Amino acid sequence: MTTIYEVAERAGVSPATVSRVFNGSSVSAEKTKRVRKAAAELKFVPNRTARTLRRKNSEMIALILPDIENPYFTSMARGVEDVAQAAGYSLVLCNTDDDPEKESQYLDIAASENMAGVVLAPVARHPDIQPLWLPGRPLVSVDRTTGLPVDAVMMDNFAAGKDAVTALYRGGYRRIGCITGPDDVETAVERARGWRSFVDQKEMFIDPDVFTRFSTFRVEGGRAAMASLLELDSPPDAVVAANNVMSIGALQVLAEAGMGPPHFGVATIGDLPFTTISPKSVTVVHLPARHMGVSAAQLLIERIKGDAQPVRTVVLRHDTRPAAYPAPTGGQTVT
Repeated sequence: MTTIYEVAERAGVSPATVSRVFNGSSVSAEKTKRVRKAAAELKFVPNRTARTLRRKNSEMIALILPDIENPYFTSMARGVEDVAQAAGYSLVLCNTDDDPEKESQYLDIAASENMAGVVLAPVARHPDIQPLWLPGRPLVSVDRTTGLPVDAVMMDNFAAGKDAVTALYRGGYRRIGCITGPDDVETAVERARGWRSFVDQKEMFIDPDVFTRFSTFRVEGGRAAMASLLELDSPPDAVVAANNVMSIGALQVLAEAGMGPPHFGVATIGDLPFTTISPKSVTVVHLPARHMGVSAAQLLIERIKGDAQPVRTVVLRHDTRPAAYPAPTGGQTVT
């Protein structure tokens, strides 16, 4: 079995330098390259058990997400993994299915297994992160906040909701509804609040309470919410879907009713994951999911390495891509 001393001799560095490279400590890029090249040539495998005991933490990072089947979170996971792997950490992916009990179990496991850190997209507004937070284990919340002073990477969800309805309004639609996620999920509430602020500001003569539907952030949730809005005596002529997979459910219901775009306007917050219609038929508020994962992982790695900065919240920008079709018949484009 190859030893650390053999790697050091091949790389022309000290054994301590080899140890620092594989422990994730600060080493020059040139020496790191030589050490890793020598290790690869000699097929050297670090003793992870011994390293864990010395460092008191494992070399694993937990990523706890509410719905890994949603391409938004899949893209986010890729960003976290890329940064973690480059820093010498393995990623453990945990899917909570929007279930607070599963989330709590995964948080307990992360603490008991001495994981180096956790990136968490919370299910509820106030998850129980005390087992991690009190001992000072690095934790970064992503997409949603925890209610405790930990690093976070967020979108401006209020602005995303407002921009989505603004684009529809400028396209000529006036009776614009909103379908969103559970009323105890921060992103769902904030995106609906952004929609409502625009509706109230423009005096569109619709009752926001009647034109809002809270559901699940799933395809079936979008279907149920869209169907409910269409049952109104005076249904909307457009809808803001507060996440990407909800919009798929809404588009399915509209297609079944023969009411798809452009006759019925649709704006989605988050890129469409799959659809049979042209993406240009739908207004898309693009959320940089992968960049969110990268940013969260970078904050986490800095904390693992002993960063003593105050708690940081990073708010990422979105961009809105209006549908590429003319206003509906009788509509008036407003700028």
